[in-house]
Amino acid sequence: MSLAPALRRVALVSTIVAAALSLAACSGSAASAPSAGADATGAALQTVTAGKLTIATGDPDYEPWFVDNEPSNGKGFEGAVAHAVAAELGFSEKQIVWTRTGFDAAIAPGPKDWDLNIQQFSISEDRKKAVDFSSSYYTTTQAVVAAKGTPAASATSVADLKKAKVGVATGTTSYTVAKAQLGTGDLSVFNSVDDVVQALKGGQIDAMITDLPGAFYVTAAQLENAAVVGQFADDKGGDQFAFVLPKNSSLTPAVTKAVDALQKNGTIAELQKKWLSEAVNVPVLK
Repeated sequence: MSLAPALRRVALVSTIVAAALSLAACSGSAASAPSAGADATGAALQTVTAGKLTIATGDPDYEPWFVDNEPSNGKGFEGAVAHAVAAELGFSEKQIVWTRTGFDAAIAPGPKDWDLNIQQFSISEDRKKAVDFSSSYYTTTQAVVAAKGTPAASATSVADLKKAKVGVATGTTSYTVAKAQLGTGDLSVFNSVDDVVQALKGGQIDAMITDLPGAFYVTAAQLENAAVVGQFADDKGGDQFAFVLPKNSSLTPAVTKAVDALQKNGTIAELQKKWLSEAVNVPVLK
């Protein structure tokens, strides 16, 4: 009897077994990789629209937080952070749905039609009664707003500011930073930030110190002839910005984990430097 048929049967069986093992291996690796919008265990994240991540922000939004009032372009600091967090959660840009909300409505009690909201929300214990917060993606620094044409407008260091008339509101983090950086000898202290703005507008002072988000607002909406000339490196005592989520959202742990991962790998620091320093020409004062 010839051995050829037997050998052919052995070869055929070997081929079938190898194919089966290959399919099993492929199946196993697919099962171990989380799908889009899934946690590390592969369980689907519970979002308002299955397979999509709905992110809300204000209307209008403004630079440097977003660019061109178009959050979907991923530009601006918060726009870029939101896209990075979505990617960390397993959602592509095409799976992000952007919507608009008012600031106060976002932090009010009650159901929401979005998964997370980003528009410079400061974490506070009072707000935590109505909504969830992720871990912080940004701690505000203090910045210098100067009237154009004054010595302070060309300041590049803390030493330069000591030659200018600088104003600050009493009882604020800005005052604490100004006192530590400049001393109190020539510091002009006012009752409120609005009073400081009016003093700068009226020429009583050359510059003011306020938090960086406030500085952007002052130059964009309150004073035409002023610019943000620099920011201090120390963010101690600054407000912490975070994503807002509906109260007791099942997404809160996943979003917090995503923010923490982006902090740890340096992504958020890179985005902060790009959009809150270089893009708006607000260098850190030495």
